[in-house]
Amino acid sequence: MTEETIVSLAIENLEKNTPIKVKWLNDNKPDGLDGAVAIRYKEEELELPVEVKQELRASHVLQLEKTANKHNGDIMLIAYRIEPKAKKELQRLDIPYLESNGNLFIRKGPLFLWLEHSKPLKLDKQQGNRAFTKTGLRTVFHFLRFEEDINLPYRTIAEITGTALGNVSNILKGLQDQGFLLPLNQREYKLQKKEELLNRWIIGYQQDLKPSLHVGTFRFLKPDDFHNWKQLPLKAGHTWWGGEPAADLYTNYLHPEVLTIYTSESRSECIKNYRLIPDPKGNVNVYEKFWSRDEGNDNIAPPLLVYTDLMITGDRRCLETAEKIYHEFLQDKL
Repeated sequence: MTEETIVSLAIENLEKNTPIKVKWLNDNKPDGLDGAVAIRYKEEELELPVEVKQELRASHVLQLEKTANKHNGDIMLIAYRIEPKAKKELQRLDIPYLESNGNLFIRKGPLFLWLEHSKPLKLDKQQGNRAFTKTGLRTVFHFLRFEEDINLPYRTIAEITGTALGNVSNILKGLQDQGFLLPLNQREYKLQKKEELLNRWIIGYQQDLKPSLHVGTFRFLKPDDFHNWKQLPLKAGHTWWGGEPAADLYTNYLHPEVLTIYTSESRSECIKNYRLIPDPKGNVNVYEKFWSRDEGNDNIAPPLLVYTDLMITGDRRCLETAEKIYHEFLQDKL
């Protein structure tokens, strides 16, 4: 969906249901932004530079806040769809937004307008692209970590990633169709637009793959075990810290409020070995391990997965820690 379509739809739905008037200033693109809007309500008028996005999640708000700060706080978001947690953050930060369904928030200068009258419009899922199925997401995760493996024989890729041999060519074709895979010659490829691919992977992981890996939510039999989680004897080669505890081990910056574990142990083994009690309101989440190659970090999930776990929380302290992990472990690879 083009930026022009998103803006036109948002303005049309806002003006259709309210007396608010919006003029899109396409020729005004301050410092790399996408344009500007002039908003008029009764006798009041406000002009703001605009960033346009297809979808805004809570994990994107920190970056948008930095963009807003570059413009002295004067920026507006126009998006096809905005995640509810992201809206709360935007409101807290006083960053105006307009959603494609006509929902609006502005608290700037003479205007304070807040409309939340329509359900979010649904995003069309990409049909038939095997790179972003549950199986494809596992394989793409491996390529994001070990890009050179893209040029291995299909059978080797299948063995490494646990993918059926017949799926490998479909996954690579899906990446190429989306512009993420650049052919260098008849036999060699390389990834391109890797940051965009990572963002696409994070969305797919949050929506499709991670829920399918969930073993259960638990609490410790002894509450002190939560506070002493670093002493928990995770079974080497079978169980790894992810999310907040892994981030703390990587950065020594984040005090975990929720513990995430990835494991190849069974549910009953986890309950027995780590003295866990099933509890849907518990603070220990256990997931099935899905990657195939570790990076020499004892009982800690790969930095790319830890970064993803933090980003999808939308929690500010997690997002700040995710930035640290990105700069220390990931930016040179992406």
